[in-house]
Amino acid sequence: MVLLQVEKLEVVYHQVLTAVQGVSLAVRQGQIVALLGTNGAGKTTTLRAVSGFIGLDDARVTAGRILYRGEDIHGLPPHAVARRGVVLVPERDKVFESLTVLENLEVARRCPHQEARRLYDLVFTFFPQLAAVRHRQAGYLSGGERQMLAIASALLCRPQLLLVDELSLGLAPRLVQALMAQLQAIRRELDLTVLLVEQNAAAALAVADYGYVMENGRVVLDGEPSRLRAHPDIREFYLGHGEQQTRRSYRDVKQYRRRRRWYG
Repeated sequence: MVLLQVEKLEVVYHQVLTAVQGVSLAVRQGQIVALLGTNGAGKTTTLRAVSGFIGLDDARVTAGRILYRGEDIHGLPPHAVARRGVVLVPERDKVFESLTVLENLEVARRCPHQEARRLYDLVFTFFPQLAAVRHRQAGYLSGGERQMLAIASALLCRPQLLLVDELSLGLAPRLVQALMAQLQAIRRELDLTVLLVEQNAAAALAVADYGYVMENGRVVLDGEPSRLRAHPDIREFYLGHGEQQTRRSYRDVKQYRRRRRWYG
């Protein structure tokens, strides 16, 4: 069953800048779907359009549809989208820094106390580091702990579709790997569906069931992880291996944009 269907989505910023151009993608129930691309590709814009937050960014959807369980949710405010089960873990402003970990969770809670206790136990099982600092002010958490708290807070909203924006941003590789594994475990335990926006293609493709690659506001490639990992441009510009298996830098992406081999 297709849970989320984005059809020919276009988003314009400041009434002049087209950031997303005809993007179409599908997220099937129970999947982890990765939306990959470099900074500025349009990934976060797409995610914020789905979650309803795009109106806060001086941007608007100018064309296309966003269907969740067959209902067009384009134009709904974020709280209305969240009530339908679509919950965003944002790239920025992840936590309330002046509140403790427990207070952050309580603010996010959208379920009765009895169910909340079960979810608290569950998130502390997934993230034992949070249990150890539950009374600490969130502003004093590490980057990894903040990311854990952001995911835990989203789970208290009882999502059916979890939108995760740049899980790996600013985190050490070992912690990224652990968080990705925890995301898989959470998906299995709660029967969630996940749309994961990532620049870190290697980490995302290690856990995803399907992936899309965005470039300059368009989807340029999609497929199962094995197909994407085998594509020469993915290997060279996202997985860091050129034709001679030498490491490449993300700075080389500018050259990749000029070559645009996707369309060949």
